[in-house]
Amino acid sequence: MLSKPMEYIETWLFPRPEDFPLPTSPEEAAQEEAELLRRRFPQARVRFFQEDLGEGYHIEITTEGAIIHGQGAGLLYGIHRLARQWALEGAPSSVSSAPKYALRMLNHWDNMDGTVERGYAGRSLFFEDNAFAWDEKRMHAYGRMLASVGINVISLNNVNVHPPAQHLLDDLLPEVKRLADLFRVYGVRLLLTVDFGAPVFDGLSTADPLVPDVAAWWEKRVQRVYEAIPDLAGFLVKADSEFRGGPHSYGRTHADGANMLAKALAPYGGVVVWRCFVYNCQQDWRDGTVDRPCAAYDHFIGLDGSFESNVMLQIKNGPVDFQVREPVSPLLLALKNTSMAMEVQLAQEYTGQQIDLYYMQEVWQEIFEVLSLSRLDAICAVSNLGRDKNWTGHDLATANLYAYGRMAWDPAALTEDLALEWARLTLGADSPAAETVADMLRRSRGIYQRYTAPLGLGWMVRLHTHYGPSPEGYEYDKWGTYLRADRNAVGVDRTAKGTGFTKQYPPRLRALYEDPNACPETLLLFFHRLPYDFPMKDGRTLIQRIYDDHFQGAEEAEALLVSWEGIRPYIPPEMYLRVQERLLRQVENAREWRDVINTYFHRYSGVEDSRKRKIFP
Repeated sequence: MLSKPMEYIETWLFPRPEDFPLPTSPEEAAQEEAELLRRRFPQARVRFFQEDLGEGYHIEITTEGAIIHGQGAGLLYGIHRLARQWALEGAPSSVSSAPKYALRMLNHWDNMDGTVERGYAGRSLFFEDNAFAWDEKRMHAYGRMLASVGINVISLNNVNVHPPAQHLLDDLLPEVKRLADLFRVYGVRLLLTVDFGAPVFDGLSTADPLVPDVAAWWEKRVQRVYEAIPDLAGFLVKADSEFRGGPHSYGRTHADGANMLAKALAPYGGVVVWRCFVYNCQQDWRDGTVDRPCAAYDHFIGLDGSFESNVMLQIKNGPVDFQVREPVSPLLLALKNTSMAMEVQLAQEYTGQQIDLYYMQEVWQEIFEVLSLSRLDAICAVSNLGRDKNWTGHDLATANLYAYGRMAWDPAALTEDLALEWARLTLGADSPAAETVADMLRRSRGIYQRYTAPLGLGWMVRLHTHYGPSPEGYEYDKWGTYLRADRNAVGVDRTAKGTGFTKQYPPRLRALYEDPNACPETLLLFFHRLPYDFPMKDGRTLIQRIYDDHFQGAEEAEALLVSWEGIRPYIPPEMYLRVQERLLRQVENAREWRDVINTYFHRYSGVEDSRKRKIFP
């Protein structure tokens, strides 16, 4: 087993020596990993046996060493699994594995000017100054990292397509092909994000999906793209959402728009990944009948079964927008005859922005407790990666990418302690710091929730930046995200007697969420409008629970910093200082949240803290 921190702190992988040639195929990449494994563990003997197991592999342990059965990327996934066994267990064992989902995707929200929308780890890995700009060795390191956890599809550009990204389909296609050729070495295919209105930019008078000239325009573009990149996964589309054009602009349905693209892609085996993040972002806050969480279900449930077979609806895991606490999206539970991909967010837009620690394994575990694995056909995550040396800005945020890849390959992995697994791979299997780091990760979600979002409330963030507290930042804005707090109560009634959102759920969940005494307390104010003296299960009042959570969360943020400082001798110096800096910022952020939110609710409720702690007037 590894007994010292790995040199390659940028990932959990063995370092690639400078004199190693860059591989040109998955088989070469697998051979390279076998050599790196042998250099680290001289007793590790590995042979490869070509066998068609799809993307899967079989590791056979014999008296002469390990034989990895598979082909192409399967061999690469197998050697990474073997390396993980050696690093964690000190010896390999026979095992067979194949991915649960054929598409295991990362969506980059990179703009061609080099910025990253909701990016918290530096500038784009691919673009700068409205052109491609990437480092070959860095891209090989990235592909290698993706292969190590089985991620096999990435989209390069932002779902909000900004010029000149529309030219990825034509003038910039040779550059796209170069990256596709590089990532293919690691079993990774590209997915291009396209603007539904692209035909208009090219001189057509309309992008109406039922106009033959529009369909013909897309057919020609698709043909050209697949001549350059035959294994392109397909197109990702955000339409009719947040000022993006779409079929609704022409009086057509989402099925009309998606199916037109699907027919163009079908001859080449491509898919249309159609995002369901569609809602009214020009809502009147005075109108209490419109409830944003209802939107995705309302838009798409009536279209179930009307999409082409190569259309995949990409649905956010919750009904709003990656808030600290949300229930599972009811649309994921309701569609019966349509292919679905669940979208999660690694980029911590509302969960600390890779400044504050927030580990996500528990989020996904909760989703799969109510969502049958068989309902999904693919899984996707919004990338948390950027040009920072450690990939994710916060070194410990890399654990989220690792856990996501393991889950996307096999959701059953969520029953394992992936936090400890990542910590041991990163710091050394026998490192005295590994358990402390894993414990910090495990605690982080509850801590962040306590000092930010009480009991399922969301959106109490600063306008635009989405970092730091602003209880009414969006309260009178048009985005449909309200607290409705007054001197008597807080929350939005989403039961059948309120906005009716709970009616979108199956009977069991509807009954659970409708009853404030049965509803999980972490979602209580998401579903209910309650008075400040509402009794919680432990006997405290609602307002006292809000006060207590925020004081406790701030204290726990300080405890995270103390935990990190206690393992300094076991952490590589640069990594230690980077994480320490982030934890210091988290402590300040937690204090700010504590004081702002407690003061806000104290001013409305007029109720004193029973423990007489400092709340500002």
